[in-house]
Amino acid sequence: MKRWLPFIKTDPRVAVVRLSGAIGMPGRGSLSDATVGPLLEKAFRKGKPDAVALEINSPGGSPVQSSLIGSRIRRLAEETETKVYAFVEDVAASGGYWLAAAADEIWADDSSVLGSIGVISASFGAHEFLARQGIERRVYTAGKSKSMLDPFRPENPEDVERLKAILEDIHTNFKDHVSTRRAGKLPEDQDLFTGEIWLAKRAKDLGLIDGIGHLKPKMQEVFGKKVTFRRYEVKKPLFQRFGARVIEDAFTGIEERAEFARFGL
Repeated sequence: MKRWLPFIKTDPRVAVVRLSGAIGMPGRGSLSDATVGPLLEKAFRKGKPDAVALEINSPGGSPVQSSLIGSRIRRLAEETETKVYAFVEDVAASGGYWLAAAADEIWADDSSVLGSIGVISASFGAHEFLARQGIERRVYTAGKSKSMLDPFRPENPEDVERLKAILEDIHTNFKDHVSTRRAGKLPEDQDLFTGEIWLAKRAKDLGLIDGIGHLKPKMQEVFGKKVTFRRYEVKKPLFQRFGARVIEDAFTGIEERAEFARFGL
């Protein structure tokens, strides 16, 4: 109550938004603008916090959802004139680092994994298996590129070139985002956009983060020992754990586990 009374000094408050998990399309149990957006809106606007802190633990995922979430963070920060701090836990790689770069400052644990500023597309080829089993694939399209990269057909070099061009364009967007958000902090004589990953101390030397630090001690250092925290986190309703949702969540969990495993986690 006293926060709203005039002439009474209130303790600093930091809104904490947890962004944990792979980044994917809405409705799949992963981080998306649709699920995270409402939390960010509350975090920035409710009670006029002195800062917003992002707890990030993500191996990445959808470049579009990463961009949408990152853009929302920047828009809200500018509209409310609120400084944003990112605190990396196990990993902020690929799209996870995209989210971290949306903050004004990035802090991490000594053993946090960061980077992977690149784009990847993975698939499989099963046409030889189908041929051995005597299975004939029948596909009819209108438009010569409609069945591009069909995993049940032999790979087409033209399709591969088209895909690589798309990946390069997405990579350019990623590089532009990082270069803009970390302007003046990145070395000019080193290419940091190869998809390589680093631990936090090396990432600090390269300008990818601002230092080694954890959320509570750092916020107490900035705002004083009396700083308080209000937390926001995506919560799954209990009913989603039953029925067909269980199967979907299981597959999502396997995909997410595979993403984290790429970084030894």
